[in-house]
Amino acid sequence: MAEIVLDVEVRERTGTGGARATRNEGKLPGVLYGGDKGPVPIAVNLNAFRKSLSTGKLNGHLVTLKYGDETQKVIAKSIDFHPVTDVPVHFDLYRVDEHAKIRISVPVHFKNHELSPGLKKGGALNVAFHELEIQVPADHIPEDIIVDLTGLEIGQSVHISDLKLPSDVTAVAKGVTVVASVTASGASKSSDAEGAEA
Repeated sequence: MAEIVLDVEVRERTGTGGARATRNEGKLPGVLYGGDKGPVPIAVNLNAFRKSLSTGKLNGHLVTLKYGDETQKVIAKSIDFHPVTDVPVHFDLYRVDEHAKIRISVPVHFKNHELSPGLKKGGALNVAFHELEIQVPADHIPEDIIVDLTGLEIGQSVHISDLKLPSDVTAVAKGVTVVASVTASGASKSSDAEGAEA
């Protein structure tokens, strides 16, 4: 995977007026937080930022921030979008030691729906978590957490303890926490009721 590098500059003007002036120059205002240093207002070329964003490897991943000749590892933790145009309007970066353990949320994806007897019988997948908060070294953040639905019957659940997490990844929630379950759908309930009445 190609490393993402964000070439930033320090913003002189802050506040709403400063952010607006930055956007008018074709740049995206942001703030760099974290570590033992104070927050720094920064800006990045909007088109370059959107290009990095389109890779799917920017938000929630370790990226390199470049300022002049200096570079440092950061994580993009928050990106705000315009509610109508969906154009990024602000972003937050956090300084990290790339080997330090951090807490971050990653998406949860489900596979093998067709191998779940419960779903085949008309059950519904009830998802409790679309994202899972984990503790992980900053340079080993997984793309996602995969939940295997193979063999899951109606009334059964997948718990945190059932997940096959990489060795250096720990879920923040307790092992008994339900990630997803297969429940009887309205259609399967009504057909069961009709069968019982008959």
